[in-house]
Amino acid sequence: MKVLISDNLASVGETILRDAGLEVDVRTGLRPEELRAIIGEYDGLVIRSATKVTAEIIAAADKLKVVGRAGIGLDNVDVAAASQKGIVVMNAPDGNATTAAEHAVAMMMALTRKIPQATASMKEGKWEKKKFQGREVTGKTMGVVGIGRIGRIFAERAQGLRMKVIAYDPHMPKEQVEKIGAELVSLDELCRRADYISVHVPLTPETKHVLGAEQFALMKPEAMLVDCARGGVVEEKALYEALKNGTIRGAALDVFEVEPTTKENCPLLALDNFICTPHLGASTAEAQENVAVAIAEQMSNYLLHGSVVNAVNVPSVSADVMAKVGPYVKLAEMIGALHMQIAKGGVDEVVVEFSGDLAQQTTTPITVALLKGLFTPILREAVNYVNAPLIAKERGIRVVESKTGQSDDFLNLLSVRVKTSEGENVLAGTVFGKKEPRLVRFNTFRMEALPEGPMLFVHNNDVPGVIGRLATTIGEAGVNISRMTVGREQDSGRNIILLNTDSLLDRELLKKVRALDNIHDAMVLDLP
Repeated sequence: MKVLISDNLASVGETILRDAGLEVDVRTGLRPEELRAIIGEYDGLVIRSATKVTAEIIAAADKLKVVGRAGIGLDNVDVAAASQKGIVVMNAPDGNATTAAEHAVAMMMALTRKIPQATASMKEGKWEKKKFQGREVTGKTMGVVGIGRIGRIFAERAQGLRMKVIAYDPHMPKEQVEKIGAELVSLDELCRRADYISVHVPLTPETKHVLGAEQFALMKPEAMLVDCARGGVVEEKALYEALKNGTIRGAALDVFEVEPTTKENCPLLALDNFICTPHLGASTAEAQENVAVAIAEQMSNYLLHGSVVNAVNVPSVSADVMAKVGPYVKLAEMIGALHMQIAKGGVDEVVVEFSGDLAQQTTTPITVALLKGLFTPILREAVNYVNAPLIAKERGIRVVESKTGQSDDFLNLLSVRVKTSEGENVLAGTVFGKKEPRLVRFNTFRMEALPEGPMLFVHNNDVPGVIGRLATTIGEAGVNISRMTVGREQDSGRNIILLNTDSLLDRELLKKVRALDNIHDAMVLDLP
């Protein structure tokens, strides 16, 4: 079997692949048309961030069985196209967590002590000792936005510097945050109290521009911001104004909304109280070796032995089991993603009930898929079919399974109850025919909805005219409605509406929907 390495990879990765008996070609810097011309020769493709594995590349990949990303992010891979063609997509989500956290610490210290500015001054032949006076971090309050794996490592490092750590993470139980000696607070409180703020969340619809003008206005004038997570989490235009006007003292970014970043597309680079690096968070020799070893071992094990590890689109089960429960694996992932997007507060417990003939099958992969779907909206590529149960355990989430041979309304039924610190939701689904997933229960509402793709969830009064005004508002904004499902709660005078749309509604359009008469709430959803 042949493997192509199309991006720069630590040499140990190539060695592992060759020692396993695979034929390896290293061809970096290929143009898209060059990769498309040769990809048909290969069974495996190893990439980092440079190679774009588009639908066109996948269409030309006649033999390709696996794509391995030496790192976490998969925004350069068309995972949907790969899945449709039966190509496994793997990543290495754990190889650079320590490196990313340490880079954030380095950026904090460099910003605090004005090291880049002082270095530039000395290289110009100056000795401006008073100009670059810094301050101590000991005793200061560090606000961590996102207290997942990297956020926890960063918090521990900050505590080692004798800083007090407060954290904002709407999906993390309070008890888990307290275990690491941090205090869980709201985002507004974090902004008001923190002397430093460090960002450690993936870019999702929920986290995009989570730190903007409103949040900067709450911060102390001496506050400093560090973002080594993802570009777009911090609203750069608002940050520029906050730094320029002295709303906050300084900022350090390793990631940007547009990369590569230049003075033309990023005015921040012209500010003296701003420092930056070109997306170096994972750029250490140790991290690059770790991800190279991980992805090489995963790919060789899959190509030679069929063992699937850290796949983002295929659960680790046999073909026989997948043939029986595959449609319910897909349904479970959809239900999990929907649960997390409607949940309020940190998840404490997940109760999964299998009813009907489904209770007689091997249900472990269904539960794993449910957990992967649950964490995907908040962790993105950092969660997969292998580590999802471990993430649940790390977060202190209790997972309970039950089975019953009885199902009153359907031959098979998958019911999932998610309890959080602020309440609970119950969603249930089934599969029509052999592979058509349907959501049939949304709390107390009965329906028959297709839980996939961009969606709009609306809670409204059951009165004439609501659906018409809703459809008109969305249509006038240029968003097409592909499917509409209405769920009614008997004798309550309330409805819920689930709309499948061709694209996600933006924030302004969502505001217009929420302002319509007889609509209590509306929420944009994005399901796998």
